Amino acid sequence: MPDKPGLVIAIDKPIQWTSFQVVNKLKWHLKREFGIKKFKIGHAGTLDPLASGLLLVCVGSATKQIEELQTGTKVYSGTMVLGATTPCYDLEQAIDRLYPTEQITMELIEATRKRFLGEIEQVPPMFSAVKVDGRRAYVSARDGEVAEIAPKRVTIYNFEITAFRQGDATAFQNSEFRIKNTEIKVRERELYRNPQGTVPEWLPQIDFRITCSKGTYIRSIARDFGDAVGSGAFLSALRRERIGDYSISNALTLGDIEQTITTDNPFYHCLLGLRQAEQ
Repeated sequence: MPDKPGLVIAIDKPIQWTSFQVVNKLKWHLKREFGIKKFKIGHAGTLDPLASGLLLVCVGSATKQIEELQTGTKVYSGTMVLGATTPCYDLEQAIDRLYPTEQITMELIEATRKRFLGEIEQVPPMFSAVKVDGRRAYVSARDGEVAEIAPKRVTIYNFEITAFRQGDATAFQNSEFRIKNTEIKVRERELYRNPQGTVPEWLPQIDFRITCSKGTYIRSIARDFGDAVGSGAFLSALRRERIGDYSISNALTLGDIEQTITTDNPFYHCLLGLRQAEQ
């Protein structure tokens, strides 16, 4: 029995859950199942509410590994919609502007993709967990305030386009699609519970897989990619597949937690140690 027990639990976070909510659910289950009253718990890297995939939750002494785990290389897959933008760069809010897409070809997409390889500079989204003057940027954004976020340097090790759907460029002139009012009110802070955005089927879309360094915002890549091709862009789907040596293929779903993290499996010995350590 280790003197200071701890473990890292890989969770497959579903969309419309915050990382904080996942940690709380796991914390509640561990307290109920193992009778532990007080223990350290936290996650190694926030995952956006409208993104799914790998979230590493550290329990007990494993919380000391959080900073190290966060430095691990990340792998994401997802879908980018071209020809439109949203204020938050994903579907949490509705489209605020449409753009012509006649110029978008696979050749242009491929040439633009190459420009994002290596070390790049990006500005994190206003709707993000980055802190500005001690306050989370998304809190200011949802209160209607504009925070000045400093650019940061990140590294894109691989950027693969896995599929391209051309869409219908003529639909820009003929579509009856209406842009919704995207004004954010204080009472609507948790828009991820009821996303406002939709994807017009006639807009071009690309599926991608990106391998990147710590601190990379894929939503910012979508925004910058859209600017680079002259059409605007936002994310309609995002999934984190890997963090360092941890893979989504070995992660537990929220539905697995109560069936898997029990006193009948190897989790027991570590978590029993946590309970004994508090006595």
